[in-house]
Amino acid sequence: MSLISLLIAIALERSLSSSRWGFYHYFQWYQRFFDKNTNNDKPIAKKITATDVAFIAVPVVVIGFLLSIIDNGLIHVALSTVILIVCLGCADTRKSYKNYLTSAANGEETTMALHHQQLLTDKNLPAMGFGQALVWLNYRYYVAITLFFVVFGAAGAVFYRLLTSVIEQQNKHCQDSLNTQESAAGQESLAEQHNAEVSSANVSSAESATTENEPSHNDTTSEQHESTVTPRIADGCNNHHDILFWVDWLPVRITSFGYMFVGHFSKAMPVWLENCFDFNKPTQQVLIDVAEKSEDIFVDEGDCTAEPCLLVRLAKRNALFVLAVIAILTLMGTLT
Repeated sequence: MSLISLLIAIALERSLSSSRWGFYHYFQWYQRFFDKNTNNDKPIAKKITATDVAFIAVPVVVIGFLLSIIDNGLIHVALSTVILIVCLGCADTRKSYKNYLTSAANGEETTMALHHQQLLTDKNLPAMGFGQALVWLNYRYYVAITLFFVVFGAAGAVFYRLLTSVIEQQNKHCQDSLNTQESAAGQESLAEQHNAEVSSANVSSAESATTENEPSHNDTTSEQHESTVTPRIADGCNNHHDILFWVDWLPVRITSFGYMFVGHFSKAMPVWLENCFDFNKPTQQVLIDVAEKSEDIFVDEGDCTAEPCLLVRLAKRNALFVLAVIAILTLMGTLT
């Protein structure tokens, strides 16, 4: 049954371009409904809280219970397929990719850079190449949801998509808060430096008369200014990423294993083995490292579209490979 739902969802996912078939349409509606009925007016925390757990658990439990009491196989498949279509894919990412290619075709390098940065910002990704970001987002919005759907059903797909959306939203608000604090701290430091420079100028004549060889106050002020600037420490924003690290740990290893078969096995195998039992390396970096070794990327330095296009084609081949493995396991009776 899972295979039938997957085939239908993949065939229809891009054809159904209306926002009503997109996950964020229902996510925003559910968020407003949840906040209204729970009086959740508190600012978004840096960690997953009991409220966030309830926010994620309620739809998962309701969908799991509803599917468990449906005896009609056709209705069960239809409902599961609709849920999978809603969870699968991300229209914003596809749009960013198309806009990037359009800007590249027109020779608009500045616009390309803006699309690249906008994608990283919207998806709360660390600094990485545009093609690398697409590899990771292909995993997050296609392969990971497929694996969770096959293993845990429609409720599993909803759980993963809700979890990633909540954490993305938390991280965005947390980073905005940090940026505001840094801006305020920077303005305060500049004001202090300005006041110190004014005071130094007022007493400069007296100091030069008594201490000609003494170091100037401007140097001291500069050193103090550098030491009082608030560093960009985002540990608090990354605390909740520990949850996704463990949720993604095994699916990332499975997905990266597929990259070896659709790419250069001999080149990617040592990298996969090296990272297989690494419990410290970020999951997105593991996937990207294996993917890049699985594809020969020899492109001109001036061609900004070659690498993203190569990596996207590789990601598509891997997604088809995962689907083929699921089909074989279904025919063997291992999966239902």
